[in-house]
Amino acid sequence: MFSVLLSLYIKEQPSFLKQSLDSLLSQTLQPNEIVLVKDGPLTSELDAIVSDFTKRCASLKVVALPQNQGLGRALNEGLKYCSYDLVARMDTDDIAKPDRFEKQVEVFRRNPNIDVCSAWIDEFEGEWDNVISTRRLPERHEDIVCYAQSRCPINHPVVMFKKSAVIKAGGYQHFPLFEDYFLWMRMLKSGARFYNIQESLLYFRTSSDMFKRRGGWKYAMDEYRFQKVMWNMDMISGKRFLLNVLTRFPVRIAPNQVRSWFYKKALRK
Repeated sequence: MFSVLLSLYIKEQPSFLKQSLDSLLSQTLQPNEIVLVKDGPLTSELDAIVSDFTKRCASLKVVALPQNQGLGRALNEGLKYCSYDLVARMDTDDIAKPDRFEKQVEVFRRNPNIDVCSAWIDEFEGEWDNVISTRRLPERHEDIVCYAQSRCPINHPVVMFKKSAVIKAGGYQHFPLFEDYFLWMRMLKSGARFYNIQESLLYFRTSSDMFKRRGGWKYAMDEYRFQKVMWNMDMISGKRFLLNVLTRFPVRIAPNQVRSWFYKKALRK
């Protein structure tokens, strides 16, 4: 038995939200409940889709926050309403492949020591079948630990985890753009065990705007602060801290077209 946790805010596109919610209802293994956090007031179009989904899905819980809190705080609040220890994350503009939940639940059934299970994601532009890249991740825990030294080791939009293990590590915390990476590092430090399924289980929506959000001086400084936090946690060495900063900074301040090429060609297959 498991919950699905989503956070929705005012800037989401109604058509994207509908596709995302429809993909949840098309799963070969249906969730026992869906917890949808409304992170602040929404548009009337978004509210209409949520209302329609409520009629179609009896297991839906809607948690309405009076003001926008940001992803980390919204997810932490939604986690309180998840009734089951297994929780699957889902973004409100992505599309889950039909067997996503079935395959992830099977991993937990076969490996009770696993706390976090993610998978690869297919990144697409426009329509879901226009896949431009795949973000692959290492499979085994030991390799994931090594990978985490330099890059985020889990694809957050397709993760399933044990709520108890997340709470043990302090839950989601407010760290804009790095909420998930910060959580994984704290979970690794607390002894959680990780696993990545070696196939894509989700279509991840991307665009040039996404690459813009991952650049600029503010993002570069936020990333510098995050790398420093990991160093202070003893999750990376001083040498790795310097290497991470020196290799990332040029990418963050580069023109958007250069950064887009780097993500699509240098970091993806």
